Amino acid sequence: MKKKVLSSIVAGVLAVGVLAGCGSSAKDNSTAADNSTNDVAATETASETTENKVIKVAASATPHAEILEEAKDILAKEGWDLEIKVFDDYVQPNEVVESGEFDANYFQHIPYLDSFNEEKGTHLVNAGGIHYEPFGIYPGTKTDLADIADGDVIAVPNDTTNEARALLLLQDNDIIKLKDGAGLEATVNDIAENPYNIKIEELEAAQIPHVLGEVSYAVLNGNYALEAGFSVGKDALAYEKSDSEAAKTYVNVIAVKEGNENNEGIKALVNVLKSDEIKNFINEKYDGAVIPFED
Repeated sequence: MKKKVLSSIVAGVLAVGVLAGCGSSAKDNSTAADNSTNDVAATETASETTENKVIKVAASATPHAEILEEAKDILAKEGWDLEIKVFDDYVQPNEVVESGEFDANYFQHIPYLDSFNEEKGTHLVNAGGIHYEPFGIYPGTKTDLADIADGDVIAVPNDTTNEARALLLLQDNDIIKLKDGAGLEATVNDIAENPYNIKIEELEAAQIPHVLGEVSYAVLNGNYALEAGFSVGKDALAYEKSDSEAAKTYVNVIAVKEGNENNEGIKALVNVLKSDEIKNFINEKYDGAVIPFED
């Protein structure tokens, strides 16, 4: 009996020792785990402080995405990763900015932005004007504006927006004078003075390059000029200047959702796109077909 009692006591002591040992081990493991967690958290925090912040921009391919690609390295040096997605339509880039999926887009001018907001009920605003694509007066049968003479024929696009831009460009070069206030809704009916008695030939924009041998001069928008083999910088006899009414109106902008125009990333993006480095890139690559906008 004594042996059984003694055995029970010894067993109890051993059990307590074992339990005590387990408790100590659990405490040590818990401490180690806490330390490990703290180390991971510290590593993640350190990683977060060294990683660049992201700016997501939706864009059309040319020239917008090309210009953004050039801005990538500059922004990276300033602590920003620029993510660019190319869209081939003019609706989705606005929708993804309105939804918050993207921070900004770069593909449109202000009149389109305003009409989209009105039609779709979106809340997009201009965060900064970057470039415009100028209209130019190009040679037809005559190669110098100094040779303009009575009765010359000048071809212009016949759609409302482009015709107004063409007429304003002719006015800027003292070929005609429009009625006061005609502005960007001008038509041939708004010509107030025509000192050279020129004839305005209204044609579909895409058809104008095909009649250059039949008219004295032609006013073309950038894409059709390029398709016709013209270089804006070398071949245009005159083109819209950065301070013209059309350039200010049709400047291509960085668009964001209202309230985000002063966000740190957006301001950094706009500042880089308006930098001398990007202006030089635009001027060298596009030879006048795309011109940096000056505020």
